[in-house]
Amino acid sequence: MQILLFEVGGVGCALRRQEVRELLPMPHLWRPPALPRSVAGFFNLGGQAVPVVTLATLFGLEAPGLTKEAEAYRHLMLIDRLGGSGPAAFLVDRVIDLVTVDEARLSPVPASDTLNGCIEAEIEHSGALVHLLSLERILLAEERQSLADLSGRAQERLGEWATDA
Repeated sequence: MQILLFEVGGVGCALRRQEVRELLPMPHLWRPPALPRSVAGFFNLGGQAVPVVTLATLFGLEAPGLTKEAEAYRHLMLIDRLGGSGPAAFLVDRVIDLVTVDEARLSPVPASDTLNGCIEAEIEHSGALVHLLSLERILLAEERQSLADLSGRAQERLGEWATDA
C-alpha cells in the first residue's frame, strides 16, 4: 500500500496515495467573512471554487505563527471529494514522502479512541509513529455539510464574476 506522509502541527500523518489527487503549492486564497477557523479560504481551480481546510487548526495542533521558512514548505493536498459536491484541499505543514508499506505493519486504532474515528491505524516509520487518517472521518457529518454549503456559496460568487472569453 502506498501512503503519502505529511506533517500537521509537528505530528506525522498519512493518507492513502489514491485518496490524494494532486499536491499543489500554496495559491492565493480568498476568505469570505464568517468562515470557520479551520477553513483557510477558497481558490479557483479551473472555474471551480475549492475549499481549503487547515488540518492543524481542525485537529487543535496549530502552532503560534510560522516562520517564513516553514511557510515555504506548506502544501495543499487536493482531494477529489470531501463530503461536498467537488474537490477540496487540505493545508498541511509539509509533505514528507511517498512510501510503500506492508499492510501487516499497520496497527489498527479503535474508532472510539479518536474523534469520529479519524485515525484508523498507526505505522512506525523512521523511528516515529505516523497516524494513517481515514479520509471519510476527518470531518464530522455536520462539518462536511457546512463545508458543502460554504463551497456552494463560494461557487455562486465565483460564477457571478465569470466572463465569457
